[in-house]
Amino acid sequence: MRAGGALPVALVVAGAVVCLVVAVFFAARRADDVELAQERAQFANALADHGRRVLRELENVVASDEVLSHLDAALDPAWVHRHVGLRLNTVFAHEHIFLLDGSDRLTYALLGNASVDPSAFEPARGDLARVIDLLRARASPNSREVYREPTVDAVTGLGRPRRAQRLQMFMDRPAIVAGVVAALPNATTASPAPPPLVLAVKFIDGALLAEISERFELPNLRTVTDDAVGKDDQVFVTDAGGQAIRFAWTPSRPGASIVSTVLPFIAIALGGFALLGGVALRYIRRTAATIAEGEDRLRHLALHDPLSGLPNRTYFGERLASAIDGVARDDTLAAVLAIDLDHFKDINDTLGHHVGDGLIRAVAQRLARALRGEDLVARLGGDEFAVITTDVPDLATLERVAERLIESLRAPYAIMGHTLVIGASVGIALVDRRSGEAADIMRRADVALYRAKNEGRNRACIYDADMDADLRERKELENDLRAAIAEDGLSVAYQPIMNASGEKIAGVEALCRWRHPKRGDVPPGVFIPIAERSELIIALGEWVLRKACVEGKAWTSLTVAVNVSPLQFRRQDFVEVVERILAETGFDPKRLELELTESTLLGNVDEAEKAMLRLKAHGVRFALDDFGTGYSSLLYLRRFPFDKIKIDRSFVLAIETAADAASIVHAIVSLGRGLGMKVTAEGVETAEQQLFLRAAGVHFLQGYRFGKPAPAQVIADRLEQANFAALQIAAS
Repeated sequence: MRAGGALPVALVVAGAVVCLVVAVFFAARRADDVELAQERAQFANALADHGRRVLRELENVVASDEVLSHLDAALDPAWVHRHVGLRLNTVFAHEHIFLLDGSDRLTYALLGNASVDPSAFEPARGDLARVIDLLRARASPNSREVYREPTVDAVTGLGRPRRAQRLQMFMDRPAIVAGVVAALPNATTASPAPPPLVLAVKFIDGALLAEISERFELPNLRTVTDDAVGKDDQVFVTDAGGQAIRFAWTPSRPGASIVSTVLPFIAIALGGFALLGGVALRYIRRTAATIAEGEDRLRHLALHDPLSGLPNRTYFGERLASAIDGVARDDTLAAVLAIDLDHFKDINDTLGHHVGDGLIRAVAQRLARALRGEDLVARLGGDEFAVITTDVPDLATLERVAERLIESLRAPYAIMGHTLVIGASVGIALVDRRSGEAADIMRRADVALYRAKNEGRNRACIYDADMDADLRERKELENDLRAAIAEDGLSVAYQPIMNASGEKIAGVEALCRWRHPKRGDVPPGVFIPIAERSELIIALGEWVLRKACVEGKAWTSLTVAVNVSPLQFRRQDFVEVVERILAETGFDPKRLELELTESTLLGNVDEAEKAMLRLKAHGVRFALDDFGTGYSSLLYLRRFPFDKIKIDRSFVLAIETAADAASIVHAIVSLGRGLGMKVTAEGVETAEQQLFLRAAGVHFLQGYRFGKPAPAQVIADRLEQANFAALQIAAS
């Protein structure tokens, strides 16, 4: 009975409490709405006030007899820049100033505090068209535009020109664009041609928004797009002529203080039992939510890469197993794409792991954007990524997907102040009913990836059975090359470098040769790429340098040129290795010439310069090899201490058939002479080529015309014969 009597009371109390809570929240909402309306009005007034200020500043500078007389006379850009552009920029912080003549042609433009070519702003002319039309009275202003006809002050008698100002987008940024006609209504003389126009642009972002935000207490004030608005942000949309400009800020919520003041008393009125029950229920729910959240977080950490946020190898394996089951069940086709970044290790070694980590995150974002929502992209470790794509219609579609990924990853990256360009190689393995287990599929994708890297990188290859045999053969060659380096099973051949007349040997270039005990002579074009991919090129380069110093020590009249690979040069201990070899062999550093290609210096400018200067201090010389086939950047020639430029053989071979090749040779020779560098031409094979190059001013010649690469003894014999002939001539 008591329970039955208490129930109506409880219901009445509960109803009263509910009504009170509703009233409190309604009052809070009303207070928020009033405050929000006031903030919107303040912001609108602030924008209008800044617009009027910009127009007033522009008018104060332009509407003077001195300025108007210079603008109406023959244009003096320097005077306009000094008395109009710089004044508006430095005094009033206007970002852009433009001057248009009577035919509305841009004749002056200011960017920052510098006068620039007005034609650079022709693409943005459409953004100025509306203000120009208003100033020329070719259009009628709307309610959001400020427009004033020419007037004369009744008290002072001073004239004010036609003027207009509007809020709009300029070069994809919100801005106040203002303009005045460079002519006064009370001018004593008037030109028959339309007067010039002066326009000013002040962007509404950065410092200006910060000023408005601080003055009117509008936190986090900024310009936004539709998809960048936070759920608690207030958006103010203004439209000066067909294009919406959105500003957002975090509004003040006075209603929250009302609620926070009243709710504690309401909570107390509910009674101890209700409070205890609510607290207990809330505790139970929060505990359960915390446990569930912890489990989700632990699972996410276990299945995702912490650096990139992508699924890791474990998660990838689970999804691949699921994809295999789905293919077997539905008789569809899927694929695995193994992706490896080209030259990522070079970036880590030269710029540091923090830059490498930033690059990994950027690559992960690009891969995620380039794929469908149902596809899975994972980071397997290091610079290795993998993709599972399902419902593949045919191989052509799969190839297009791979090409799209490669193109996306090849675009330049801006990481921590560095502009980085990398590539990517992709290996593709199909998943069908006969594919077998996940390990088999991943092995096939890796084999296809190896083939893609072997064929030049920046490409995709689909696995076929022949790739296994090719991979085995290359692995065998790699192992044999490693053994040959360790057991001194290689040799060095030397190609003569002649003087300009072709009569005297001035130096030799050391070239590595490998006679395999079973395969015979292995071409450098085969084993050098294998050495580069396996990083054996570091040990191989050190071996060749040491061998060349030992065998060339006796040729005191010759320089010995040795090629240096990018991986070898970028090692931190490269200089120490060269110094140690020179000390151990007793080779004269002044006769050693290290040949570098332009790719060796990419992304490694500061460290490369330090290494070269250290070796130059010992007397070592440097030659820029294959000049004309890479970037051919004058920065390298001006900054780095090169002694010699080597013209690539492709230009020499084309001298007799292509006029542009001959012109390029002349240009390179002139460039070398202007920079005080010697020039060597490679690939000289005929007498005609020799005559042309000598006449062009080349200092040294190299090619089959003067001898193929030969063992050290052959070079020694040639030197001995040359010395003997010289003695005979002297004796006669």
